[in-house]
Amino acid sequence: METTTAAPWRAPRFWLFLQVLARGVVGLLARLRVTGDVPDDLRHGPLILAANHLNPFDPVVLTAACRVRRIAPRIMATGGVFRAPIVGSAMRASGHIRVDRRTPTVGLALEHAASAVAQGSVVLVYPEGRMGLDPGMWPERGKTGTARLAFASGATVVPVAQWGAHEVLPYAAPAGMLRAVGRAMLRRPVIRVHFGPPVDLTGIDPTSPGAAARATDAIIEALTVALAPLRPDEPDRPRYVDPTRPTEARRQHRRPRLDDAAGG
Repeated sequence: METTTAAPWRAPRFWLFLQVLARGVVGLLARLRVTGDVPDDLRHGPLILAANHLNPFDPVVLTAACRVRRIAPRIMATGGVFRAPIVGSAMRASGHIRVDRRTPTVGLALEHAASAVAQGSVVLVYPEGRMGLDPGMWPERGKTGTARLAFASGATVVPVAQWGAHEVLPYAAPAGMLRAVGRAMLRRPVIRVHFGPPVDLTGIDPTSPGAAARATDAIIEALTVALAPLRPDEPDRPRYVDPTRPTEARRQHRRPRLDDAAGG
């Protein structure tokens, strides 16, 4: 990665406040358990966090988990979030990165993210490119954007696996949200987030044909391995099934055996 003379990015106070607020919201609705960490020298960037995407509540969960680990990432989020009247203003004020999918300007998001990493930011991405629809709620085959960001910036990629957010809000939220929130406040399900070890991409030559696809597979594989210990009694299908969530098998990623993931 080329050196830059730009001043290092510092998280706005408003974003730090929202992280504290997210920690309180998650604590009200669930019991958050955070394991793993990131290397001390990467805590303030440059760093790429690659997380699985379960449902509409998990960005709040990840915000809270990053607060627990004293990390203030800039989140790559779909343009629809930025167009929302209140949430969009909060996203812009917090320094997050807009991704306008299926538009001619979608490539600008990668440029903005690479620039953010070059400024010393921690950038949080969803390598699946959407809320996953895998029938077993395992990470899907990813899009190559995260790998291309890693190649463009030279930043380390850390997988962040999460499990349990689907028990708080339905996939179809805001439909059914009030009932789901009431149920969550009574049950307070456990939500687990794990920061895994950095993904080893050193054996992949960025200039070789298919490099981005191979790096993407490595990132999704690391994310899947990090997720397996969070759901040991749910290896094939989730125990809690959200009736509003559609499923789709065409982008299934071949996941490792549970005993292999656990080191058995």
